[in-house]
Order: sequence, then structure tokens, then C-alpha cells
Amino acid sequence: MNDSPAARLQTLFEGHRLTPTQRRIAHSMVRRAGDVPFLSSVELAELAGVSQPSVTRFAVALGFDGYPALRRHLREVAPPEAVAHEDTNNEYQQAVQAEIENLRQLAEMLADPSLVERAGRLLAASRPLPVLGLRAASSQARGFAYFAAKVHPDVRLLDEGGSMLADRIDSARRAGASALLCFALPRHPKEVVAALEYARAAGLKVVTVADSAFAPVAAHSDVLIPAAVGTGLAFDTACAPMLLGRVLLEAMCDDLPDAQARLEDFDVQAAERGLFVD
Repeated sequence: MNDSPAARLQTLFEGHRLTPTQRRIAHSMVRRAGDVPFLSSVELAELAGVSQPSVTRFAVALGFDGYPALRRHLREVAPPEAVAHEDTNNEYQQAVQAEIENLRQLAEMLADPSLVERAGRLLAASRPLPVLGLRAASSQARGFAYFAAKVHPDVRLLDEGGSMLADRIDSARRAGASALLCFALPRHPKEVVAALEYARAAGLKVVTVADSAFAPVAAHSDVLIPAAVGTGLAFDTACAPMLLGRVLLEAMCDDLPDAQARLEDFDVQAAERGLFVD
């Protein structure tokens, strides 16, 4: 386990049953882990988009007398070099810097690859492999499924909701699926939560890439790997979830003995068909 500010916050929150509002506060704190020890309760409330009393109740839920006690604790465990600073970059630069920080946190989390390796084994063993992603997460699911199909014998993309979604999960399960991969990003559709609950009830192991360990899908996932999204622009940015998807592809390939042979075969066919510009 790494010792980054974000990792220490994750450890602090583990084992506590948090309300959706409290999960939102926790997620905001993880995203701004280096700055949180220097924020007032009002500033944290504004950052998370909640009320100031909600921040106080959150601190109490974690076992502290109030927010000042929580902040004192965070300052005590913060590294000495952590200092608050004013960002003078423009809004576009700030959005890019925030994504760089998200990627840095992902890199720190991957210092222990055991979770990703476990997920890779589950995905490689599932035949077929359903890949779920609705609305904002559909592009992540589609990108993963596109590349996974080059090395996995049977990948089934589930990127449309509606009454047929449960039918398609049933179909995959009857065909032999043992696991389902889900990309779950804000705003979290109710259909995704219901689909994961349904999939687990059907006997599938659920591997989820989500924006936070406190996302609504967490309770319905067997393996959840967080990758934060950027929120500095009008629409969220998802560089870290996309990169995590590629990391999962790599881990899956490591457990598919014929993955390299399939890739080489594709290259031969692509050359014969003239698919790509030289």
C-alpha cells in the first residue's frame, strides 16, 4: 500500500458506512488530498457542493468531535512538504494539471499491482466477457471491448440500457460468462447499479472501474478499482479511467496464453486486407 495523501484518506474512510452526501465529500477530499488539511469546513463544503453542516456530520461519522478535529488529524499525518498554494494557471491549464494529478494518483495506486492482476485473471477466464458502460462511460467500455476482442475469443459490449440489458446479461451467463467488466462514471445511471446487482445475483463476478471507491456501484462490485475523473471543465474528463482500462487489458493479456498469437494473426490479416496506411 502506498503512503500518498490520497491513499491515507482512503484508509481513513474504509470501514465507515457513509451516506451518498458523505461519499461525495470523501471523493472530493481524495481528489484534493494535498489541499484538504488547509481547507475550512466552508471551503470543503463548497468544493464538494454540500452544506457546511454536512461536512460537520461527515467528520462525526468518521469518529471525530467535529471538523476541526478531523483537520487537525489530517495536518498531523500530512507530509512536511505539503503546503497550500494559490494556482495562477488559467482554467484550461488547471483542468490539465488536475488530470495529471489524477494520473499520478493512479500510478501510486498501481505500485501494488495485485488488484489489477486479480481483475485480469477474472476477465481472462470469462467466456464470454460482457463489458458494460452506459452514458458517459459508454466510450470507455467501447474502447476496451474494441481492443479486448483482438485477444479474447468472445467479448460482448453492453453499452445500451433499457429492458434488454438484463436479457443480455442472462444470455452471457448462459453462454458461460463468469465475470463482467463495468465502467461506471458520473453521473451514475440507476440502470448501471441495477445491472450490477442483477449480474451478481446471476452468479457473475463484477470488476468495476469507477471514479471513486465510494461510487454508488461499490456495493455491487467484487473488485473495484478507482480512477478519478477531472471536474474542472463543463464536462468531466476521464483520462485516468481510460488509462486504467488499458492497464486491465494488459493484465488480461498476461492471463490469455494465446493473446500474442491472436495479435500476430490480426496483423497478418490486416496487411493482407490493406486495412491501414503504411
